[in-house]
Amino acid sequence: MKQQLLNRIADKSAVIGIVGLGYVGLPLMLRFAEVGYKVLGFDIDQGKVDTLMAGQSYIEHISADSIATALERGFEATTDFSRVPEADTLILCVPTPLNKYREPDLSFVLDTMDSLVPYLREGQLVSLESTTYPGTTDEELLPRMESRGLKVGDNAFLVFSPEREDPGNPNFTTRTIPKVCGGVTPACQEIGVALYSAVIDKVVPVSSTRAAEMTKLLENIHRAVNIGLVNEMKIVADKMGIDIHEVIRAAATKPFGFVPYYPGPGLGGHCIPIDPFYLTWKAREYGVNTRFIELAGEVNSNMPDYVVSKVAAALNQRKKAINGSRVLVLGIAYKKNVDDMRESPSVFLMEKLRDLGAEVAYSDPHVPVFPKMREHRFELSSVALSNEAISGYDCVLLATDHDKFDYAQIKAHAQLVVDSRGKYLEPAANIVKA
Repeated sequence: MKQQLLNRIADKSAVIGIVGLGYVGLPLMLRFAEVGYKVLGFDIDQGKVDTLMAGQSYIEHISADSIATALERGFEATTDFSRVPEADTLILCVPTPLNKYREPDLSFVLDTMDSLVPYLREGQLVSLESTTYPGTTDEELLPRMESRGLKVGDNAFLVFSPEREDPGNPNFTTRTIPKVCGGVTPACQEIGVALYSAVIDKVVPVSSTRAAEMTKLLENIHRAVNIGLVNEMKIVADKMGIDIHEVIRAAATKPFGFVPYYPGPGLGGHCIPIDPFYLTWKAREYGVNTRFIELAGEVNSNMPDYVVSKVAAALNQRKKAINGSRVLVLGIAYKKNVDDMRESPSVFLMEKLRDLGAEVAYSDPHVPVFPKMREHRFELSSVALSNEAISGYDCVLLATDHDKFDYAQIKAHAQLVVDSRGKYLEPAANIVKA
């Protein structure tokens, strides 16, 4: 059984099933299609399936042409899970958010797995890519697979291989970002490594699914803690009249022992604000308090309040209140040059300003209309940045520093700019650092 699957992967006759066609699943699909595999994509969203089957993309940095090319190479998208037996591998790329109590919400993973189980067959590999706490693969997925009568490691295979996508990063692609993979058994590991080695330049095997799960969490906790540190340093430096961005640039000239991290208005994206709390939650089971992680989370989650306080102080200096002021938020994606809105701190800023009575608008060249989100609602469209439009706002709040913004134009025409990204290096009467 193992050898048959290895042979099918090697000769590219294996059908690659990818479950969840979003920011992780779609690039992976394109890569498997590119090297010659037939890919069958599963998603519960009929709208996404229809868009893809029409040769269109719903993610800005993935072109319609690349989707059309994949279709020509045999890619197919479906909402029909009864087609699961057609796939030799099933790669799960579904979200793992937190619930309102900041506890892991595994409903997407578990509901997806429960939808797959009735259709699983012998000889398939299941790979989970969704970030989660150590133990999820062998505590939750393994029993579900074996409830089907399969014997994992013998006639079915299970691995955890965390996604490492960085949307909009021009320096790294799905192919060039090394892939960590941990299997439930050595046979699972061998197949997982073979599968990913077919499409990714470097695969890094680890001893278990738990080690792979912990690897992903460490990567993101490392970022969260360091960003928390520079966010705290920013507040201290601001009180002392020092520009933290100048300090970071200077410190980054040291060729060893220092890695630059940059402060901002809060943490966004599908990883950094969320993943550390997966470990915090699981650690409690072992009687361990993760104080570093929780402190960084506290600092980072307080940053939107800090930025709003800077807006309030800057308006107050100009004899204006937030209540009744017109505030334009620049950039509502969670990071520069992408259309990804997940956990964007800009949205929290907009809500806090609105709650304080501001008349809030936004401008984002990557997000023309404010999207439907699970927890946030604004009936807004992106404002075009004419000189007249910019000058008409009491405050322009730079939240996400997209390259498409004309920063000289904004500086020249805005009554007040509150810069939460350190974009403006030179002091000016109408610019306040936040």
